[in-house]
Amino acid sequence: MSIKRKPEWLKIKVEKLDQIRQTKEMLQKLSLHTVCQEALCPNIIECFGRKTATFMILGKHCTRNCTFCNVTKERPGPVDPREPDHVAEAVKELGLKHVVITSVTRDDLPDGGAGHFAAVINKVKEVAPKATIEVLIPDFQGDTGALLTVIKAQPEIINHNVETVPRLYPAVRPLADYGRSLELLEKVKRHSRIYTKSGIMLGLGEKKEEVIQVFKDLRSVDCDLLTVGQYLAPSSKHHPVVEYIEPSQFEAYKEIALELGFKHVISAPLARSSYHADDYKLD
Repeated sequence: MSIKRKPEWLKIKVEKLDQIRQTKEMLQKLSLHTVCQEALCPNIIECFGRKTATFMILGKHCTRNCTFCNVTKERPGPVDPREPDHVAEAVKELGLKHVVITSVTRDDLPDGGAGHFAAVINKVKEVAPKATIEVLIPDFQGDTGALLTVIKAQPEIINHNVETVPRLYPAVRPLADYGRSLELLEKVKRHSRIYTKSGIMLGLGEKKEEVIQVFKDLRSVDCDLLTVGQYLAPSSKHHPVVEYIEPSQFEAYKEIALELGFKHVISAPLARSSYHADDYKLD
């Protein structure tokens, strides 16, 4: 059963409305999508107020059917060849020092969109050579060649979220595979020195021991960075919120994760995959 009343710690303060409007207008002008808008992220006000955004490339229609996600599940359109230039222009206009690029899953494309990811990374490097680049990628259906295409473009961080514990995959991520996601993170380390990152949502019905096992599984493939946040159902049609996790439990998970060897952990109710991504201290 879904819990309808959100606790106090999940209430969001509205501020910096002018900066939010300016960011939205700029993104609309460049025909860009952000995961902030498409996924109804609770931090959109704060992040747009800081003139930061996670760019969502390869369109706005996803080929997967995850029950937690608000991104539209329709037949995707053609890839926009101007998108790399538009993302680069937005990065320059916003003066970003850390750029986060994600996408819908495009199982309909031969390389899953890996070549487009590389094109965006390369264009951003042209206009912002000192910026760090983080990509949040799909699993490319396990295609090593596609992954190597992204690795060759040399982003500073490759992020791929496991999202939840393996027991809940059939209900939450029916077209994904937990083992395949771990293998992707392992391959990044095998073929490069790029930092890896992953994330998990809480409140979907997982147990504490399952969450800790996910942490251990991620460390077994040398995952460097971790985000842990509260799942919030975008609508009544999505997977229900089973439980709201207390902030103190997020702190406890953070301590456990750091003890297991993660280099940096963001664990809080409103934490999301790219939340305060620019705060990561990389060696």
